[in-house]
Amino acid sequence: MTAVTDQDHTDEMDHAEHAEHVDDAEHTGDADASQDEHRDHHRDHGDRRENSSPVEGDPEGTPGNRPPVDDAEEGSDPKDTDDHARVPSDAVASGRTGTSGRTETPGRTETPGRTEAKASADPVDPEEAAGAWDDGLIARRVNETTAAQQAAALEIRASRAQATHASHVPYVPAPLAYDGPLRSRLDALRELVGLSRTRLDSGTLSEAGRVLDEAAARRRLSGQHTVVAIAGATGSGKSQLFNSLAGVAISETGVRRPTTAAPIACSWSDGAATLIDRLGIPGRLRRRPLQSAEMEAQLRGLVLVDLPDHDSAAVAHREQVDRVLALVDAVIWVVDPEKYADAILHERYLRPMAGHAEVMFVVLNQIDRLPGEAADQVLDDLRRLLDEDGIALGEYGEPGATVLSLSALTGDGIPELREVLGQFVADRGAAARRISADVDAAAWRLRPVYATGRRTGLSEEARDEFAARLADAVGATAAGEAAERAWLRNANRACGTPWLRLWRWYNDRREPTTGRMPIRAQADEEATARQRVEQAVRTVADRASGGLPAPWAQAVREAAVRGSQGLPEALDELAARAGLPVGRPPRPGWWPAAVLAQASMTILQVVGGLWLVGQIVGFMAPNLGVPVLLMVAGIIGGPLVEWSCRLAARGPARRYGLDAERRLREAAAGCGRARVLDPLAAELLRYREVREQYARVTGAGVG
Repeated sequence: MTAVTDQDHTDEMDHAEHAEHVDDAEHTGDADASQDEHRDHHRDHGDRRENSSPVEGDPEGTPGNRPPVDDAEEGSDPKDTDDHARVPSDAVASGRTGTSGRTETPGRTETPGRTEAKASADPVDPEEAAGAWDDGLIARRVNETTAAQQAAALEIRASRAQATHASHVPYVPAPLAYDGPLRSRLDALRELVGLSRTRLDSGTLSEAGRVLDEAAARRRLSGQHTVVAIAGATGSGKSQLFNSLAGVAISETGVRRPTTAAPIACSWSDGAATLIDRLGIPGRLRRRPLQSAEMEAQLRGLVLVDLPDHDSAAVAHREQVDRVLALVDAVIWVVDPEKYADAILHERYLRPMAGHAEVMFVVLNQIDRLPGEAADQVLDDLRRLLDEDGIALGEYGEPGATVLSLSALTGDGIPELREVLGQFVADRGAAARRISADVDAAAWRLRPVYATGRRTGLSEEARDEFAARLADAVGATAAGEAAERAWLRNANRACGTPWLRLWRWYNDRREPTTGRMPIRAQADEEATARQRVEQAVRTVADRASGGLPAPWAQAVREAAVRGSQGLPEALDELAARAGLPVGRPPRPGWWPAAVLAQASMTILQVVGGLWLVGQIVGFMAPNLGVPVLLMVAGIIGGPLVEWSCRLAARGPARRYGLDAERRLREAAAGCGRARVLDPLAAELLRYREVREQYARVTGAGVG
C-alpha cells in the first residue's frame, strides 16, 4: 500500500467517524455533545498527525512518500492499523456523503491540513442534529438519510470491531510442509553427516550442514509465501523492474552506481514477517505494494526482494547478494543487452546454480533499446549461453528456468512476467524445490568422498592370503613338521631295536648339533617374523582400501596400522600356547603289540646268545641249531618290526603334524582377525552404510 492510498483511507476514516458521531447525536438528541465529540476527535487526530514521523530512509520525510508497513512486520502501532481497518471497503470504492453534504471520491489525495480545514468548514447545526423536521417531503428525505446513516454507522462499528480483533490476534500462516521423498532425503543427509563426522573434516561437511540447517529453518516458517529475489548487474534495470511489479516507486533508481545499497523487501500479503527476518532485512526497508484487488489476487503470497548489484564495486554489496541468494526460494536474474553474456554472471552464479533451474527466472530487460528483430536474436543467444551453463530451460512443458524478455521502462512484457510469477507463487512449491536443489548440490559436492567406480571390500581370497602370511610368520608349517618328526621319534623309541637306539644315542653324543645343521640367532628369527607380519598387514590394507575414496581409504589404512601394533608379540605368545602339546605325543592302539613284538625279538636274541655261551663253557649240551635259530630270528625280526612300525607310523605322524599346523594357523588367523581384519571390516561397514545413505540422498544408486 502506498502512502497516497494510506492518506486517502485516513481522510475517509475521519469523515466516517465524524458521520458516526453525528448520527449518534441525532439519535440521542444531544447536538451539543455531538459537536464536542466532533471537535475533540479532530483535535486528537491533528495531534496524532503532528506527532507522527516519517519512515527512516524517506528522502523528503513527507507522509505522502512513506509506504505503510504491516504491523506484524514493522512493529507499528496497532492503533494505526485499527484506523486503517475502520474504513469499509464499499465506502472506499463508491464514495460517501458526509454530514456536510460533500461527496468523497476514491483515489482523491488530501493532506492532513486540508482534511482538518474541511472538517472545520462543515459545522453541524444543533437543530438539524436533533431531528427538528417532523413531516412533509423534506422530513421524509431526512428520515431516509438518517436510516442510511444508521446503516453506515453499524457497518463502521462492525469493521472497527473486526479490525480490533485482528490487531490482537495476528495472522500466523501455516508452516512449510515437505513431501515424503524430500523428508527422506533430508533424513538420509542428516544421517550421512552424522556417520561421517569422524572420518571427514568439517570443511567437507560444512555445505551439507548448512543445507540441513536452512531446510529446518525454512520448514518452520510460512508455507503460504514464496520469497523471490531480483538480482542483476549494475545498470540492468532490476530496481525498475521491482518497482514495476510493485506498482509503486519503492526501490530507488538512477544513473548513480551503485543505486541499491541494501536489500529491500515487498510483501503482497500478511504473515511474511518471519521470512523477511530470516533474510536480515530491517523494518525500515520493508514495503507494501500498491493496493489493487487484481494484483493482490494474482501475486498473493509473494515476497519480492530487490538485491544490490552482484558486480558492485562495494564488497559489502556482493556479500549481501551471496547471503540472500542462499536463503530465498527463487531468483529472477535480470540481464540487459550489453551484459547478458558477462563472465562474472555465468561463471560465479548461473553455472554453479544450474541445478536450481526450476526456481530460476532469467529476464532480458531493456528490449526497447533493441531495434527490429534484435531482441529475439539476443534472447536466442541468451538461451544458448544458458544451455552451455547446464541450465535446463522450461520449454514445451518441461521443468527448468523461465526465460522472458521485457522492458521495465515501457511496461512491455511486464503482464506476462506477472502472470508467470503469479502461477509460480500459487503452486506453493518453490521452497521445497529450492531445498531439493540444495540437497542435490550438496550431494554432488560430496560425491568424490562417497562414490566409487568399482567393487570394494575384502574378498575371501584376501582374507585367506592374510591368514597364510601370518601362519608363515609364526612358522606354522615348520611347527607341523616338527610335530611330525617328534611323533616319529617317539614311535622309533617305542618300536625300534634297543641296539640301534643305543648306537644312535652314542653318535648323537659324539657329534655336535651345530656341525650338522646351522642355527640362526634368535634375534634374526624375530626380525624376520616381524617383517613378515608388517608385510602381511600392508598387503591386506591395500586390498581393503583399493577403490575407496581417499578419506575412507586413509581410514582403512589407519585402522590396519593401529591393529598391527603388538601383533608380532601376540603371535609369539599364541605360538607358544598352540604349538606342541606338553608331554609325549599320543600313542595309537597298535603300539603295545609292536612294543611286545620288539621285546620278543630282543628276548630271542638274548636267549639264543646265552644258550650258545652255555654250550661254549660246557654248562649245556652242545646243540648249535636251536640257539643259532633263535638269535637269527631275533636279529632279523627286530629290524623288521622296527621297519614295519615306521611304515605304520607315517600316517599318524603326518596327521599329528597337520593337526599341530592347523591349530597354529587357526590361532594366528584368529589373532590377525581380531586385531586387523575386524577393524578393517568395521571401517568397510561404515563406508557401506554411508554409501547407502548417500544413495538415498541422491535418490539413485551409486557405484
